[in-house]
Amino acid sequence: MKTLNSIALVLLVIGGLNWGLVGLFGFDLVAAIFGDMSIASRIVYVLVGLSAILVAADAPKSIRT
Repeated sequence: MKTLNSIALVLLVIGGLNWGLVGLFGFDLVAAIFGDMSIASRIVYVLVGLSAILVAADAPKSIRT
C-alpha cells in the first residue's frame, strides 16, 4: 500500500503542476504530450483524479499519526 500511496502522490503533484501551467499560461502539458483529449490524455486525467481521491481518503490517517 505504501507504494500505491507514493505513486498517487507523484501523480497528484504532476496534476497540480499541470493545473498551475493551465492557470498561469493557458498551457496544458498533458494535452501537449498526449494529444488533446486523446485516450492517453484521458487516462492520465483519470489517474490523477483517482490519485487525489486516494490521497484525500488516506489524509486523516496521516494526520492522526
